[in-house]
Amino acid sequence: MTEQKEKWNFKPIIGLALVSLLICGLFYPLLITGIGQVFFPNQANGDLVQLNGQAVGSNLIAQSFTLPIFFHTRNETALPSASGVDPDITLQDAYSQIPGISNATGIRETSLTNIVNQNQEGTFWIFGNPYINVLRINLLLIKDFPSIYGNFSG
Repeated sequence: MTEQKEKWNFKPIIGLALVSLLICGLFYPLLITGIGQVFFPNQANGDLVQLNGQAVGSNLIAQSFTLPIFFHTRNETALPSASGVDPDITLQDAYSQIPGISNATGIRETSLTNIVNQNQEGTFWIFGNPYINVLRINLLLIKDFPSIYGNFSG
């Protein structure tokens, strides 16, 4: 009795892998990038924030503020974000930072509280909790208090 060895044909498997690679790895990302550039150009390019004509950060990614005169992004040991680059903090976190900023700058706590209250943002009207974008509020401090933040205004 003679055994016939089965011969494997890898051409369809390799062809399918290459076609999948081209579609999923090249064409689809280019299509999505193009759609993003056409319909959402600001967000697709990082939603960059300008200060005196110079890009200083992004509204979509947290900035690293270390000086005590600025609001800081969330403390990862209390309320960690999923990605670790969340640019927003809760109102409670913003309020908890006000005394330290007031002590470091001499700005009255009531003034800082008013700034926080006037610049809170929300998600879809009534859904979600209000939050503060750290970069926006720090840039507002630089603009509103040039005598304190003069070194950062330009």
